[in-house]
Amino acid sequence: MDLIDKNYSNYDGFLVTCGTNTMAYVSSALSFALGDIGKPVVFTGAQIPAEVINTDAHNNFVNALRVAIMDIAGVFVVFGSKIILGCRAKKVNESALEAFDVFNDTPFGEIMIKIRINRKNYNHRCNKKLVVKNGFDDNIACFTLIPGLKPECLIKLIDHNVKGLILRAFGSGDVPYDLFPALKYARKKKVPVLITTQCPRGATVMGINEPGRKALEFGVIQVFDMSMEAMSTKLMWALAHKVPYSKMKKFIQTNLVGEIKD
Repeated sequence: MDLIDKNYSNYDGFLVTCGTNTMAYVSSALSFALGDIGKPVVFTGAQIPAEVINTDAHNNFVNALRVAIMDIAGVFVVFGSKIILGCRAKKVNESALEAFDVFNDTPFGEIMIKIRINRKNYNHRCNKKLVVKNGFDDNIACFTLIPGLKPECLIKLIDHNVKGLILRAFGSGDVPYDLFPALKYARKKKVPVLITTQCPRGATVMGINEPGRKALEFGVIQVFDMSMEAMSTKLMWALAHKVPYSKMKKFIQTNLVGEIKD
């Protein structure tokens, strides 16, 4: 990020090679930190090492370079045949060459004989000054809810000064009643609690069932259609930039770079 900031005026675009396991987290983080950037920043990588004869590194690198010189602006992941917004990318397969997919959205574009952009409205290159808002507080924890999880597990984390929690709840965002004391304690300690669904697809809609509706009364924040990568890095970013607890819900649920549908 510092290299992009330092060299921003020297180049028309930036290509970043990255390990595939954390690429979606890094591209999400830079999406927030680089904000309304006026040039393309393109992430890519490979499933097969570059020195292996059948590597996918060459094609991914060349296609990412093609995207990096286009008249677009923002953070993207180019992998296989897809162009994905950085805040919507998710690794979905550990071995397939089409390892990345779009989470709860459609691809920004596709790699074909000619590159096809699927959006009618998108950000174009511009000469605006780059404003980098770096900084992430990674003192957060994520729990996948399972039957029998005790509220004490969450309360102890809060007592050890964790600054934010993400709960992967059941269905559309249902939290067992047994965990309500932990949600109440988090509100008392002003620790934001984000609620997402465990389902591979779909959004968090907590007003459907009573456990979800009741959980909302304790101030939890439903993240709607955000990916885990986007919501976790957005929470880290918000904490580092001192977004107060009273404004955290509105901040998390506000679309900044395409991570959540308006």
